[in-house]
Amino acid sequence: MRVVAAVACREGRIMAARRGPHVRLAGKWEFPGGKVEPGEDDRAALARELEEELSIRVRVGACLGEHVFDGDQGPLCLVAYRVEIVVGEPALSDHDALVWLAPDELATLDWAEADLPFVEAMVSG
Repeated sequence: MRVVAAVACREGRIMAARRGPHVRLAGKWEFPGGKVEPGEDDRAALARELEEELSIRVRVGACLGEHVFDGDQGPLCLVAYRVEIVVGEPALSDHDALVWLAPDELATLDWAEADLPFVEAMVSG
């Protein structure tokens, strides 16, 4: 499974979203995004997911890398991209909280395991 994630920055702070009580891994923090559908481009999938989940439109920028995670539902490839919010403010639906944190504050959250390599990369520099 291929999953895309958004790393949005604003005034030196990075957006993190907490998974809501009605979804898998409830209470864990993540860089929002979602599954890439068959035949869909990563960037298009990320833009679609952010519009569906947070009611925002974004400009998808550089790929920050990818990480293969072997979770309880089988392996998934998580690919992170920088994004810029161009329309709207994040509104919660699948998530129950959203924060903007400085890179050195990211490690204070209880992250979904698949997101940890990207958190560590941002914390270290």
